[in-house]
Amino acid sequence: MNSVHGPLLVSRAPAKVNLALHVVGRRIDGRHDLESLVVFAGAADTLSLRPDAPLGIAVSGPTAPDSGDPNDNLVLKATRALLMRRPALRAGRFELVKRLPAAAGIGGGSSDAAAALRLLSRLNGLRADDPDVIASARETGADVPVCLAPRARIMAGIGERLGPALRLPKLFAVLVNPRVPAPTGVVFTALGMTPGDVREGAGLPVLASLDRSEGVFDFLRTARNDLQPPAIAVAPVIADALDRVAHTAECSLARMSGSGATVFGLYPDCRAAARAASALRHDRPDWWIKPTVLR
Repeated sequence: MNSVHGPLLVSRAPAKVNLALHVVGRRIDGRHDLESLVVFAGAADTLSLRPDAPLGIAVSGPTAPDSGDPNDNLVLKATRALLMRRPALRAGRFELVKRLPAAAGIGGGSSDAAAALRLLSRLNGLRADDPDVIASARETGADVPVCLAPRARIMAGIGERLGPALRLPKLFAVLVNPRVPAPTGVVFTALGMTPGDVREGAGLPVLASLDRSEGVFDFLRTARNDLQPPAIAVAPVIADALDRVAHTAECSLARMSGSGATVFGLYPDCRAAARAASALRHDRPDWWIKPTVLR
């Protein structure tokens, strides 16, 4: 597709799912140190870039009304952060199709921002590991660096330490969001840690053989999401969502992602996940429910 400004560039912005999230401490500056196993879903937003058009963004799609003021969108924040470092770079107008819920613990805004940096890198011939791209991602938000190259991996610290990409088997899942926001800052406050606190032995279990589903489930059963209890205190409907997912047929694990309010269930195959999604939609047609594949 072409326009007067050049060919349209397109990138998916997949949902980020924290299969496990351990809070290991709180820094003196107030930020929390984490260890998390992160994967990415087939469910995604779509971001397009019209090169050389005036910098801006248009937001559409089923969850666009909940995504806030377009002028505050992380896509523009990431773009401006990169342009501050490289003023001569070409940019343009972004068109964002929102399908992922906002303030949902699945990194929708962060993934959108990372997609913007990928598109700008492609447009300007920058390497994926360009220091200015990485610095711009970190400046934009804690989850943006891990979303730059959306592959399963361990993220640690405040998101700045990323492990190598992991070869996980496909995980068949249903994502469920009860359409109640769980603001990250409020959830961390409810966690109740004071600056300087350290949780001894609170890190993730040792990674073993994650190349088979059995190994992944063995790992996950010894892991947890430390933000799940405080998120439930902030938004009690999360507990209802977890209970409903856990009681669907063939659900192997039900857990919250990130700071909520999205929860996920894991299933043996895509058919079981589809059946679970159908049953959940029948009971709660007002919730956002999406069968998907995590990898």
